[in-house]
Amino acid sequence: MRLDPTGAQVVTLSGELDSSNADSLKERVASIPPRPAAPLIFDLTGLRFMDSAGIAVLIGAAAKASSMSLRNPSPIIRRVLEATGLSNVLSIES
Repeated sequence: MRLDPTGAQVVTLSGELDSSNADSLKERVASIPPRPAAPLIFDLTGLRFMDSAGIAVLIGAAAKASSMSLRNPSPIIRRVLEATGLSNVLSIES
């Protein structure tokens, strides 16, 4: 996790987010200190694949964050977000 120039907390994801590593991400997100005024951003630029376990982690993070967005999803990840209806619920930055 890093802070961007606006003070937002940024979690960068790459490779695959699936049942083999979703628990690790869930623990990582849970360890992020709460910053009520700072949004949480998942940078998905390098994410190539995401299954339902990954989606569950993102939904859980969104429920706990005061503000959350997904940054730069690839076309395939964007299709997953659209097919599951998450693109209507979560803010997506291109």
